[in-house]
Amino acid sequence: MSKEIEIVLPDGSKQKVTKYTTLFEIKNQLMEEAVVGSIDGELVDLATPVKDNAEIAFYDCSSPEGTTAICQLVSLLLEEAIKTLYPEALFAKAQRDEQTVWVDLRVNQPLSALILKDLEHHIKKQIKVGASIESTTVSVSEAREIFKDNELKLFALAELMADQQVFVYSFGNVTEFFLEPMALELATAQYFSLLKVSGAYWQGNPENEMLQRVMGVVFAEKSQLLAHLDYLEESEKRSHQKLGKELDLFMFSEEAPGMPFYLENGLTIRNELQRFLRELQAKYDYKEVKTPLILNQRLWERSGHWDHYKNNMYFTKVADEDYALKPMNCPGHCLIFKDRKRSYRDLPMRMAEFGQVHRHEFSGALNGLLRVRTFCQDDAHIFVRRNQIEQEIALALKIIDEVYKIFGFEYGVELSTRPDDFMGEIELWDEAEASLGKVLTDLGYKYNINEGDGAFYGPKIDIHIKDALNRSHQCATVQLDFQMPEKFDLTYVDEDNQEAQPVMIHRAVFGSLDRFLGILIEHYAGAFPFWLAPKQVALINVAPPHESGVEELFQEFHAAGIRVEKDLRNEKLGKKIREAELRKIPYILVIGDREIKEGTFAVRKHGSDKIKQMTKLEFMNLVKQQIQEKNHQYY
Repeated sequence: MSKEIEIVLPDGSKQKVTKYTTLFEIKNQLMEEAVVGSIDGELVDLATPVKDNAEIAFYDCSSPEGTTAICQLVSLLLEEAIKTLYPEALFAKAQRDEQTVWVDLRVNQPLSALILKDLEHHIKKQIKVGASIESTTVSVSEAREIFKDNELKLFALAELMADQQVFVYSFGNVTEFFLEPMALELATAQYFSLLKVSGAYWQGNPENEMLQRVMGVVFAEKSQLLAHLDYLEESEKRSHQKLGKELDLFMFSEEAPGMPFYLENGLTIRNELQRFLRELQAKYDYKEVKTPLILNQRLWERSGHWDHYKNNMYFTKVADEDYALKPMNCPGHCLIFKDRKRSYRDLPMRMAEFGQVHRHEFSGALNGLLRVRTFCQDDAHIFVRRNQIEQEIALALKIIDEVYKIFGFEYGVELSTRPDDFMGEIELWDEAEASLGKVLTDLGYKYNINEGDGAFYGPKIDIHIKDALNRSHQCATVQLDFQMPEKFDLTYVDEDNQEAQPVMIHRAVFGSLDRFLGILIEHYAGAFPFWLAPKQVALINVAPPHESGVEELFQEFHAAGIRVEKDLRNEKLGKKIREAELRKIPYILVIGDREIKEGTFAVRKHGSDKIKQMTKLEFMNLVKQQIQEKNHQYY
């Protein structure tokens, strides 16, 4: 007679089962939708037998453990499908990030997106057949023997301890290992989609060989998958690279990889962003400065950037001395502060710069305006006495809040603390972190702690904005720095006529103007608020006799500071209106006999078929008000 053991379920209830009963058999009675389980707190797959009295739990696809399990199952099925089409394929370890899975492989021929449907069809056929998967748990040293002919997987195993346990699964002619258990029922993998084929450097290092990558997404429910595919479709429509080309905003060239060329329309928006922040900063007594692009290498060694950034810097020689393109503006601002004797009456000194910086990025990391090699920082450095720290951080946060409200961004706040490669004394770091935390608490901010993600010179407050697709972007930052003033021996004369060291606050609102513009393009889908739109009004004549009327209006609008364009082409009226719509111009005015005779406009706003009748005075007052208020509504 088989020996019985006692299992304890999560609700505390107990049940007798036969020894060596698998979790799969138990879950069919208790939680049929489970994909993985645990025995005494240790995660295992459902093929695992229960050998002794134990506490057990089950996890379905909606849990983090279950999500990992089904993602790993799809990865295995994807490898098997690829191997069927390309028997020579050699796979690196399958990877995932939340719902996204990918497989990197070495194969003799280039893959294209055309194979994705064939791969999906093969996987779905396997799911329908419901073939079984072999599973086992082995030590890393045993796994190295299993994968001895696969150098790519051996590399991943080499990073693990020899006695660590891993899960090994075989299906068809492929075998894979994971650190967590995998779902074993093929039907749980049915809600997936393969999205992309691309090249990928081995281990993300451009000095390594180029592998090929197949990527997809996995979800627990069909509705989640469909919603994600809709999201991807909308993301593609909003792509700043696509819209940047369509709207003549910017371009890139192989002659300067990762370095944007701004066209007239894009530069107009960028200039408006700078004008907006420049006026706001002047209101709060920020003084704008400009520092050189190229500075001597010894400056970067002194500031500490050399030790932390030299691999991402560009260098040149001037008169046999080593110089570097600046990756940051702060050392230059320190030189300005140090240039003359400062008094406590000069503090706080709020120094701002729209500074162009250069930072080397791997070519594979470049992503339109979102990841470039040169960009403009809206940098500010505030030099303060210690008793001014909290008030100045509060003011910086006030400015950030004012700016983000204009764009309609919701945002979250994060306090990033001392990293492993920090510079300076721990006591100063503790003081700085406490100061930032106190300001956030006093101002009523709810914030998360991001351990170890501060800058090397000080802790920071990072602001994460949410765009129209609910994606998070880290843009603004406020950083407290006791180290840089010490490195540059910055001093001021205090109330007692003694030399004292200021504290430095780093502050950015947009972060990078280039990246912020990329975010705005996608946030607004290219349809910018009136005050930002490159062209704000389109004037279209009905017929040649109305050209003079359009010309007169064009000059009047232009003189009023409105960015206006005219379309006098001998084309059909409908075509000219459609093309203005495609350029996402906020207002289209069609000028014919009635408009010229009565001085009224039939105003068509972007994205709407409705036409509103307005007098010229009403329309001019409307657009002037929208420019002044930076209103998002057209009318």
